[in-house]
Amino acid sequence: MHEAFKYLHRLSKFRGPKFIVRKFSHEVTDLHLALALLQQQNKDDRETWETRYVLLLWLSFLVIIPFDLNLMDGTSQKRTVDCILELAEVYLQVFDKSQDAAAQLVAKFMCRPDIQKTRLKPFLDWALEVMTSTDKKSLESVNRLCGVLLALSSLFKLAKREEVVEHAPVVLKALSACCLADSSNTLLRKLNMKLAQRLGLTCLKVRLASWRYQRGKRSLEETLATTSDDQHCAGTQETLCDGEEFGVPEETEVIIGLLLTGLADKDTVVRWSAAKGIGRITGRLHKDLADEVVGSLLECFSFRETDTSWHGGCLALAELGRRGLLLPGRLKDVVPVVLKALVYDERRGSYSVGSNVRDAACYLCWAFARAYDPVELKPYVQSLATGLVVTAVFDREVNCRRAASAAFQENVGRQGTFPHGIDILTAADYFAVGVRSNAYLQVSCHVAQYPEYTWPLIQHLVMHKLPHWDSSLRQLASKALHSLTRYAPSVMRNEVLPALISQVTSPDPCLRHGSLLGVAETMHALYECAFSPPNGEGVVSLQDCLGQGTINSLLDVVPRLVAANVFRGAIGEPMRPAALLFIENMSLCGLVALAPDKIDVWQSVIDENLSHTQDSIREAAAQALGQLSSKYYSTSRMLSEIQDKLINRYVDQLNSPFHIARMGCAAALGVLPRELLLRKLEQVVQGLSSSILNSQKCEPKFAEARRSAIAALISLCRTVGVASNGSPDQTMCPLNLSRVFQSSFAGVKDYTTDSRGDIGRSVREVSMLAIGQVFILAANSDPSVLRPDWVQEAMGSLVQQSNEKIDSTRVVAFDQLLAVIHHQPEIPHIPCHKELKEIYSCSATSGTDWRQPHNSYHLSVKLLGLKEYCYPTLVGLVTSVGGLTESLVRHSSQALLGHMKSVCSSIEGLALFSDAVLSVFRDYKKVTRVTIPLLKTLDFLLSSAVYDVYVNHSEHQPFLTSLFEAVREEITSSQDVVKLLASVSVFCGLLQFPSIQKSALNQLMLLVCSPLPKVRKTTADQLYITVVTYDDIIPDNVKDDVIALLSETTWDAIGDMGSLQGKRNELCQLLCLPVPRVKERSAADTQKKTLARDELASYKDLVERAGY
Repeated sequence: MHEAFKYLHRLSKFRGPKFIVRKFSHEVTDLHLALALLQQQNKDDRETWETRYVLLLWLSFLVIIPFDLNLMDGTSQKRTVDCILELAEVYLQVFDKSQDAAAQLVAKFMCRPDIQKTRLKPFLDWALEVMTSTDKKSLESVNRLCGVLLALSSLFKLAKREEVVEHAPVVLKALSACCLADSSNTLLRKLNMKLAQRLGLTCLKVRLASWRYQRGKRSLEETLATTSDDQHCAGTQETLCDGEEFGVPEETEVIIGLLLTGLADKDTVVRWSAAKGIGRITGRLHKDLADEVVGSLLECFSFRETDTSWHGGCLALAELGRRGLLLPGRLKDVVPVVLKALVYDERRGSYSVGSNVRDAACYLCWAFARAYDPVELKPYVQSLATGLVVTAVFDREVNCRRAASAAFQENVGRQGTFPHGIDILTAADYFAVGVRSNAYLQVSCHVAQYPEYTWPLIQHLVMHKLPHWDSSLRQLASKALHSLTRYAPSVMRNEVLPALISQVTSPDPCLRHGSLLGVAETMHALYECAFSPPNGEGVVSLQDCLGQGTINSLLDVVPRLVAANVFRGAIGEPMRPAALLFIENMSLCGLVALAPDKIDVWQSVIDENLSHTQDSIREAAAQALGQLSSKYYSTSRMLSEIQDKLINRYVDQLNSPFHIARMGCAAALGVLPRELLLRKLEQVVQGLSSSILNSQKCEPKFAEARRSAIAALISLCRTVGVASNGSPDQTMCPLNLSRVFQSSFAGVKDYTTDSRGDIGRSVREVSMLAIGQVFILAANSDPSVLRPDWVQEAMGSLVQQSNEKIDSTRVVAFDQLLAVIHHQPEIPHIPCHKELKEIYSCSATSGTDWRQPHNSYHLSVKLLGLKEYCYPTLVGLVTSVGGLTESLVRHSSQALLGHMKSVCSSIEGLALFSDAVLSVFRDYKKVTRVTIPLLKTLDFLLSSAVYDVYVNHSEHQPFLTSLFEAVREEITSSQDVVKLLASVSVFCGLLQFPSIQKSALNQLMLLVCSPLPKVRKTTADQLYITVVTYDDIIPDNVKDDVIALLSETTWDAIGDMGSLQGKRNELCQLLCLPVPRVKERSAADTQKKTLARDELASYKDLVERAGY
């Protein structure tokens, strides 16, 4: 039964209880059935509240049957009326959804004529007693009060006015005495508004305000037949209802005051309820009284009021507008308030409030579109249109931008008078304004092409968004200002730019930062307009456009900032990239040449920020230096002096003990123009290369400095070019290239890790970029500069990285590898170039997503068959096969297994792979990053029967012996549990080869008594599985005993090593193996252990004597 009621509750939630309850059975006999079922329920059962809720809904529908309920009572039964009221009062005090249904039950039950006569007054007395005696600190009392208020609200809503009007003053008096407006409970305050408005509607006679403004009629035919003059006359006439005098009870003023207070409540639901109440009550008032209500609402928009008051006022005005109660004569007062609300933003510390106000203002504009005739709104069309467009394009919150777009669309559709409405809507639709950057940079440009909106957009950016508290919004606003400059260059030059320059040293840090960004972007935009004027006129000098006074102010900006110490502290951090952007744009515009006396100040700002801790600030400083160098230093008459001063300082800083300084100086060297690098190129390349190699040896944790240095080498190659016969100080000759490749090859092998993870990844990626870029530059200019050993090592590095486990690294490796393979003209000395083109053909690699493992490994494993690439491919591949990611391991292992099965029949291919395995063990001995995945890869291959061909062939004995020795040496003296467990699997896999069975068993006997319990347990389990799997490992006469010892012994027992060693010795005797001997501890080790124990004892004694 409860499941059925759960489904009914879901239907009522989806479709609404008013609709669903009409579908319930409503026979007279159902009343006692519903009542009986409800009486059987436990009101405290939290699992069946849906049942109680639906039963109460059903009962609220059944109690309005048009029969006397007294006729349904039996002789021995309790009266039905009493049962219903008792249940209703009980469920008005519960904590679940049943309370709402109980309120509906009470309201509908009390509306019955027979019940009103005898039960209404007692129920109201009980309700008033609850209201006056409620303890607001008690949760049960507050919940009971909520149920009573909900029931009274429903009662005064459903009952006829003449039946309850005499009780309204009494209830209002009790409600006022409760002082619920000061309650901390949101629901109580909402119900306070709800009941107050229902009491107000009850006190006023039901009438339709004839003075209200009506746009059109219910019938389309009548609307078309009625002229606009008739509508206006109807809106100005007033007729009294039924010829009676229009009287307003004194309680109405109290209720309206209560609702006006509720408009400023801190919760939206309370404000929304108060706004609807004001709209409903105003519709029953006299025209003059209604106008007084509008006047009171306008007082909510004083700047002394909070954002909640503004929000509530907008909601209330929207309700009045929707109902035709806001007459056109009041629009002259309301529209200015709406325009202020559209940009309302009150800053509070590090955030602001007002998004709800702007959203409600958009709703109010939407209501205007539906309420008024176009003639009435015509005087305000331009202001409303620009206000909505500005909000739709430049508001910070996505919901406000979309609300403004919807309101603009409604006005365009219903008013038809908004300038260029359709054209703007096509660009500023719901989805286009959803992305903030798109709205600022794309949609705004489309709107600004219409003159009516150009200046309002620019003005809003300057006045509201450049001083905004959100730094990201200030940056976006400055970029938008740059885009809009071409639509009004004269205004930007004559009005905006001087105003922004005057504010760059403002005490307000937000205004200061935004103004500086605005100056930088505006100046750059004016420079672009000067060289490509939008009106098609000839090229104009920027100096002529701006005037000498403005230029002098611009050149004096940075010295003013330095003198004002605006870069100090955390509050000055945003000013640094803004000042650097300003310097960059000033240099780009060519104005730097007009102020040689300011250059030292600019250079000092750049140098100070080159060693900043934030990457973005260092990058901005490098970009500013690049523009300053190319526009001024490279053409200066003191070029040689500047070279010695700048380059010597930056190269010396490459050896600084602070890696941040090294990063900044490397970035600075990378952006210098060719003119500054000539005569100093060899010094720069040598300094960068030494910085990379020394950092890798002495400070491996500072991978970012190495990344910056390699990136600088790439920039140098692009700047000066590659040539085989040039001077080391003029071009990238073989000597310089040897240093570049040496640094790149060292960077590709950078696997530095720290708490952040694999920080060497960025160094490897930029090193691969360096290899690919240098190859392409050399092939395009002078291929003879490339040496075969460089190309071979570089190709091996790219192949290795293209098989490793990190997706982003694999993508970079494949991009560079394919670019090198398919480059035209061909890059010389590439090993197996033809085979590489066949494997990585354009048809097989076009549009491939190399991040996906299934796209790459099935091609890469083919390189295992090429002698030149087998080793680097295996080094990269084992890290993927032995990795941790499930999809990576699956696809890489399947590709490797498929290749190995194809070469199993080829002794040469298998030997090539086996030699590569031994080489990896030899080259990466004790390198856990490689050896653990390699052990896992060997376990996978051995268990996949790849080496079954070696079982009965003694000529492969050297490889098996070498493999065993390599694994044994790798785990010698190791306490790495993961490595030991991986070696156990390999040793068990080697047991299938008779030539090394004894050696493998000896090693397993050592591991079965390892100091690590997990290793002992795993070794015994793996050996047990292997013995059961392979019949020829253990003689049949002792096999059962060996299996019993392995399975019945608790090998992971702690503190019982003597017993475990005895079990191990029994195994050795059964297997005819020598019993391992415990290595005796030397006297020096014993002395060290004793000394450590004595030190610990003395520390313990110290602690005890201290009283702890």
